Amino acid sequence: MGYPVIDKRMSVADIVDQLESGMTIGIGGWGGRRKPMALIREIVKSDLKDLTIAAYGGCDVGMLASARKIKKLIFGFVSLDVIPLEAHFRRARSAGEFEVMEVDEGMFQLGLKAAAQRLDFLPCLAGLGTDVLTHNPDIKVMKSPYSDDHYVAMPAIKLDVALCHVSEADQLGNSFIGGPDVFFDEWFCRAADKSFLTTEKIVETSAFDDDHKIMRMPIERNLITGVAEVPFGAHPTSNGPDYGIDVAHLKAYSATAKEGWEGYVSEFIETDDYLKSVGGADHIGSLPLPVF
Repeated sequence: MGYPVIDKRMSVADIVDQLESGMTIGIGGWGGRRKPMALIREIVKSDLKDLTIAAYGGCDVGMLASARKIKKLIFGFVSLDVIPLEAHFRRARSAGEFEVMEVDEGMFQLGLKAAAQRLDFLPCLAGLGTDVLTHNPDIKVMKSPYSDDHYVAMPAIKLDVALCHVSEADQLGNSFIGGPDVFFDEWFCRAADKSFLTTEKIVETSAFDDDHKIMRMPIERNLITGVAEVPFGAHPTSNGPDYGIDVAHLKAYSATAKEGWEGYVSEFIETDDYLKSVGGADHIGSLPLPVF
């Protein structure tokens, strides 16, 4: 007698329907790379509000900020890579539209790892003697029980939900990241009560019977609640090796931080055919990969 096959496939709308106002949501990817942008656009269209967002931010944070979805932002940076400071984030933060917890990039990673290990905090040297502590008075400094050394006690970043984008996934929740930027998505998923993926394509499980792919499958399938197939779902961020950053689109998007955000939403978020609105699959597939 075999075990029943679990089918975790769902739509982008199905995933967003499982989110609630007031949640703490971690968003995978890194700046201008491999952001789950199809999910972000769906959240922008939704009635969700008062979200705490944790991210190595890019236009995911910027769009949610201009859509007034963010109550608090936990972050190490918010950048588009090719544009050093995300314009919509800059506008919203300058206007004081949400609370912030800004920490060192390594501290952010330790916060996710502490949550993943069900710890209250993890110690680190990063942040000592800096304004990270000045502007985050809730972050404590502790004395080592073994020496006279002192450490920053980075608190756990506990997530209700993690949202990530991958190159391939199967119906069970196994997933593969094809580009060079695997980074910390696994820790977002481990720190969350539930995790959802968008993927360039759904494949058979047998497609992962490959040593190269196995080394790029850091997210355990037991962490995944649902997966949605969305070709080019990271656009306008990159998803190497399939497509690069859409620099022209991001420049036009950035300009709407000063004027034209509503028009951007109408043209690119509320549209029934996103791919057509941004130039089509051939255009996205031809975008050069970033070189860092």
